[in-house]
Amino acid sequence: MKKLVLSSMLAALAFSSAAQNQFDDVEISTTHVGGSVHMLVGAGGNIGVSAGDDGVLMIDDQYAPLAQKITTAITALSDAPKRFVINTHYHGDHTGSNAFFAENKGVTIFAHENVRIRLASGDDVNPAMLPVVTYQDGVKFHLNNETIHVFHLAGGHTDGDSAVWFEQPDVLHTGDLFFNNMFPYIDLGAGGSVNGYIQSVETLLGKIDDDTKVIPGHGVLANKADLQRFVDMIKETNAFVQSQKAAGLSEQAVLDAGLPEKWDSWAWRFITEERWIKTLYQ
Repeated sequence: MKKLVLSSMLAALAFSSAAQNQFDDVEISTTHVGGSVHMLVGAGGNIGVSAGDDGVLMIDDQYAPLAQKITTAITALSDAPKRFVINTHYHGDHTGSNAFFAENKGVTIFAHENVRIRLASGDDVNPAMLPVVTYQDGVKFHLNNETIHVFHLAGGHTDGDSAVWFEQPDVLHTGDLFFNNMFPYIDLGAGGSVNGYIQSVETLLGKIDDDTKVIPGHGVLANKADLQRFVDMIKETNAFVQSQKAAGLSEQAVLDAGLPEKWDSWAWRFITEERWIKTLYQ
């Protein structure tokens, strides 16, 4: 029995070590977007940062093993206190460092109320990772001489999506309502839906103009034209799959036929063409 327990412990330690090691070579790159706003890219969702004399506000915080690297990158922008984190939804590549920043930096975490519910329902939850302030529709910050609008969009990527618009520099952080030049992940098991996702993106498009800089949840810095091209892809591929389904083709038959060749470049490691077709077919 002792050997079994020891074996399990060693396996858990090996897994933990492997999980940590996969982030060893990750570098956090920083791009100034406008005003106080910067975009940080590492592994996981893109981070938005407002850094100035009033303090630091972060939008998402990637995976827990990257917390110190993220801290170093932000400190290079400003040595002001890290005060706030906004979670755009509950997925671990956007909330993984919540506990680190709450416990070590004293930040207050904000999110839609469904984000707290979903994070709290996980196994072995560290209470420090949970949003302290939750909202239904949104909240507004006045920080670093800028007005920051946080607003909820229902039933798109998940049931707890938020987007963040920095009014003065005209910068929008979409969370995972935008995967630039990639098929998106739509979490159908957490309140997301294809039609809701399309509606959420169209709502965002209605709030911005051609000069708005757009930080996607994943992918390179973008603009309104990129976001429009993204939602056009979703509409067109969805119409294609739905027409095949209406004609009586099974999911497997649609998978075997595949999407038109023009969409080949949108597939990526996590959302392959096969997985995207399955999402649309459902």
